[in-house]
Amino acid sequence: MPKLMEEEVFKAFATYATIVILKMLLMAPMTAYFRFTRGAFANEEDVARKSAEVRKKQFRTHPDVERVRRCHLNDLENVVPFVLIGLLYALTGPELSTALLHFRLFAGSRVVHTVAYLGALPQPSRALSWMLGMLVTFSMAYRVLGQALVL
Repeated sequence: MPKLMEEEVFKAFATYATIVILKMLLMAPMTAYFRFTRGAFANEEDVARKSAEVRKKQFRTHPDVERVRRCHLNDLENVVPFVLIGLLYALTGPELSTALLHFRLFAGSRVVHTVAYLGALPQPSRALSWMLGMLVTFSMAYRVLGQALVL
């Protein structure tokens, strides 16, 4: 592995993959924050020690909590494939400038997607940022298949 970390493309991949994974991981504490500040808990045991009246109020969904949860789910659906395909892509030996373009576009698209989702920005801002990230992942997959396809 140390030798692989000397490769510029792999270092760039590791950097941007780490950025989007950390962004995705931060969505869990953000969900917890919204649950506590909005008093909306999903499991009975979360409100079990409270009075019946409070339990009834807090054992519910809240639009803000659900928005953060959906954003987190969208990250899971997009970041995991990016990391897997991006790793294979980095191993195909692409030009550094092309690889950086792919990695930066994806990372930027995920940040914009999160801001658009959590900020409830008008469409098509969220849709376009999602689409850009998906196109980047498909572009890398195309390169991987072009390099590795064995029939």
